[in-house]
Amino acid sequence: MDVHDRLARHLLVDGYRLVLDLDRSRGARLVDARTGRSYLDFYSFFASAPLGVNPFDDDPEFLALLGRVAANKPANSDLYTVHLADFADTFARVLGDPELPHLFFVEGGALAVENALKCAFDWKSRLNESRGLGRGLGTRVLHLTRAFHGRSGYTLSLTNTDPVKTDRFPAFDWPRIAVPAVHLGDVEAAEERSLAAARAAFERHPHDIACFIAEPVQGEGGDNHMRPEFLLAMERLCHEHDALFVLDEVQTGGGTTGTPWAYQQLGLRPDVVAFAKKVQVGGIMAGRRVDTVPGNVFETSGRINSTWGGGLVDMVRSRRMLEIIERDGLIPRAGRLGAELLGTLREIQARFPGLVENARGRGLMCAFDLPDAAERDLLVARLRNEEGVLVLPCGERSVRLRPALSITSEELGEGTSAIAHALESSRCRLPA
Repeated sequence: MDVHDRLARHLLVDGYRLVLDLDRSRGARLVDARTGRSYLDFYSFFASAPLGVNPFDDDPEFLALLGRVAANKPANSDLYTVHLADFADTFARVLGDPELPHLFFVEGGALAVENALKCAFDWKSRLNESRGLGRGLGTRVLHLTRAFHGRSGYTLSLTNTDPVKTDRFPAFDWPRIAVPAVHLGDVEAAEERSLAAARAAFERHPHDIACFIAEPVQGEGGDNHMRPEFLLAMERLCHEHDALFVLDEVQTGGGTTGTPWAYQQLGLRPDVVAFAKKVQVGGIMAGRRVDTVPGNVFETSGRINSTWGGGLVDMVRSRRMLEIIERDGLIPRAGRLGAELLGTLREIQARFPGLVENARGRGLMCAFDLPDAAERDLLVARLRNEEGVLVLPCGERSVRLRPALSITSEELGEGTSAIAHALESSRCRLPA
């Protein structure tokens, strides 16, 4: 009986019809243990593998350390180790923002966002109380349409991509405004409508909106890019109405956009940033206006906490990955390779008018649109089955590319050539 049959006894097994061979897979090449077929990986485990597969094969000493640490799973929140301190120092050096000095680690992106919201609720309640408004206000989160922030308790009230992920689960009726995505039409008019809706929400819920949260580039919702002008206007509104400005960089963080964090390219100054995926540890960075309120969650023990505090094995692995990313200059390199990739996608768009639209990207976080979901899904399947390239769908009709930071220029070229070849078949299907 094969792996899928065995798992199907207990799990819903509707993912890839391949079995990952962890011995033979390397870098951007994933090998199917059943057939030996190799796939070019533009998926990278939902953008969570910064160096692809098996990046430490040339470092047996580190692999021995990783195995030794894996024998235990200590409670990082109470019992401290050299490994935890090494990770925190490395994170701060490679990815840190001096204006966001507070770190909190947890397992998973949804729980990272959850704790960012808890930080904001606590902050707003304390601020209100200090002004004689009582502690009952500060319970709402302003957010965008087409957002994906997770599947946990609070995040279910924010996520609004695929209804299957939120339907029938209780949710708060928090204010939601339309995302003015650059590729979805008259962006300046859309921004004006969204900003008007944001102002109306602040007026409708005086002193009760704790924060505004957004992905700098929406991933699952369709790789939706917003102009810096809009996000800066939202940041100003947050300051005007005493709400924290929170960014969800779970997918955009860790260098994929060409800087450690996407907000650094947009001129933004967030109060809290949630991260996970490429860091391989979830958590938040916080500072700026968070520190203006005494007794906030970073000053009061137990207000936010977690038994394992992120997981020590993940931290040791992440620490080594960050050292390699730093050593090899992979973050600025992602910016350069991303410009190459986007340029090629735009050439493909010009080659296939009426079939490929809206090629877009920031660093290695790139996407393009097909005419509809059916054509998109057909292309994704054709790339996997016929071309041996793994990509992801997103939004209503988009294909997103998520190569690892360590991918080579040659591998990018191989992948885009496969996309062009697969599109030839799609073009043959379209009416003249």
